[in-house]
Amino acid sequence: MSAVHSAYSVAGDGPALFLIHGIGARRATFDRLIEGLRDRFTCISYDLRGHGLTPWTGGRFGLDDLVEDLESLRDRLGIRKAHFAGHSLGGMIGPAYARRHPDRVLSLGLWSTAAFRDPDDSQKVRAVVAAMRDKGIGPVLDTLTARWFTDAFCAARPDVIDWRKRQVMDTDPDVFLNVFDIYAETEMGPWLHEIAAPAQIITGELDGGCNPRLNRLIHQAMPGSQLEILDGLKHAIFIEATDRVLPHVRRFLLAQG
Repeated sequence: MSAVHSAYSVAGDGPALFLIHGIGARRATFDRLIEGLRDRFTCISYDLRGHGLTPWTGGRFGLDDLVEDLESLRDRLGIRKAHFAGHSLGGMIGPAYARRHPDRVLSLGLWSTAAFRDPDDSQKVRAVVAAMRDKGIGPVLDTLTARWFTDAFCAARPDVIDWRKRQVMDTDPDVFLNVFDIYAETEMGPWLHEIAAPAQIITGELDGGCNPRLNRLIHQAMPGSQLEILDGLKHAIFIEATDRVLPHVRRFLLAQG
């Protein structure tokens, strides 16, 4: 399958930083993060295929296709080397990209992502996908948002929860289930040790699917990586608490010189 022409935004000045969003999300995930980085970095956010304004030509696609979409965008922008960071599924696309194109990568951000799942971990995430195929995506959305956001945030910002749900419902259901399958079936554990780029690993203390246990194993597999566990947060760390994530991200990126 050939790469798609990804819709993207560019802001700021300095070394390039590609930001990769997660399942059923949009590049807007990183708007507030970009505001805190654009003074030192050229921030490139984009919509994954079939999300937002990026087209989908039909048919199943896999992690390798999403990697090639990213490489196509890098090539189109004429950027030789860049930092790459992603949230959730994006945190799998970035390392897979670095494995295929190591000479293009200055550093990696693996944010709220998963590897080294045991059989119970894998069964739980596959059960979510199975429930959506059985009942439809809409009826399972409340379960998803409860996994993504803390109870306090859900109570305080129902407008943001509705906005995030609309993103999901505005995504073609075949695309949404396809990317959820990629997230459920990707296992980076066997090859993460091959990646030599400096890496930052961040997750929320209360993130059920991308929990601290799995992220500590990612950290152990990537020598020299940095691990940050954010207390009291679940999965949607950039929508709920960019102000808490930004200092860690900025410090890490600036330290890469």
